[in-house]
Amino acid sequence: MLTERGLEEMLLGGSPRYTQEEIAEKSGLSLETGMMIWRALGFPMPPEGATAFTEGDAAALRDIKELLDNEFVDEEMVLHLSRAVGQTMGRLASWLVDVWLLRVGEHLLQPGEAVTDETIANVIETTHDLLPGFERLLLQGWRRQLAASGMRAMTATAAATADPTAGTARLAVGFADIVSFTRLSRQMDGDTLAAFVERFETVATEICADLGGRIIKTLGDEVLFCADDPCAAAEIALQITERSGLDDGFPQVRAGVAYGEVILRLGDVFGTPVNLAARLTSVTYPASVLVDTALSAAVSGTYETVSLRPRPLQGLGKVRPWVLRRRA
Repeated sequence: MLTERGLEEMLLGGSPRYTQEEIAEKSGLSLETGMMIWRALGFPMPPEGATAFTEGDAAALRDIKELLDNEFVDEEMVLHLSRAVGQTMGRLASWLVDVWLLRVGEHLLQPGEAVTDETIANVIETTHDLLPGFERLLLQGWRRQLAASGMRAMTATAAATADPTAGTARLAVGFADIVSFTRLSRQMDGDTLAAFVERFETVATEICADLGGRIIKTLGDEVLFCADDPCAAAEIALQITERSGLDDGFPQVRAGVAYGEVILRLGDVFGTPVNLAARLTSVTYPASVLVDTALSAAVSGTYETVSLRPRPLQGLGKVRPWVLRRRA
């Protein structure tokens, strides 16, 4: 049976052989910098004197040392990117293991049969055999996303809607969340709830992609999305909220969208438009979309917007919401 040590060696391509001091010497980085990167990736500090680092870890840190020799790369940049890698890869790895466990449960286990350590070991061994294909997919997907981000930055800069050096851009940002999610979740078992949330996230992601927007993050019962074009963001919000009327299995959704200058940082967005979109979503009726005045003005030639009376929104004072609708 596969042991924990055997599992680690199989997936890491070698056994741990270096201590903190030894990995620093092998990589050429200072011990402090090396351990800061390690923690930024999301791993705890190993006990002093413990062999916790592999030859692959040493090679990766040597690559980082070479990057730091470039005049455009500094320690702060490396730490920011390390945190992004740790968070993204952590979720991706958990997702992959969950998918394989589900697949094994469907094909190898009898109804009601418990998953054992041996089952998990078999799943991981199978995953190891498929790693080369997944790694190629990961690299190509990353290159594609990098190219798309670069093109967006160039287009936005040319249109004077973004300042990459300041990390700001003029975007339409929106939240779409499932109505009465807490009540619905109490009526479902774990598998049903997971499938329910997965379907919501999948549909929202597909709609965003088709319309030229992008998902910033998913939070279980809600998604945060953005688009350079205000009309695209409006259409995304409308299509997601209209989906429950076209598909009985899709939840009722409400959405709020705002338009303005946001701060871009590590793949996330911050600023007043983000807060405003969140607050608008919280006061929106089911299957409806509320937008702020800036987005209402930006989409007025394409969509109908109906003014509501100003109302206090937490942290933002009195704000006038607009109901977004399709033109008759």
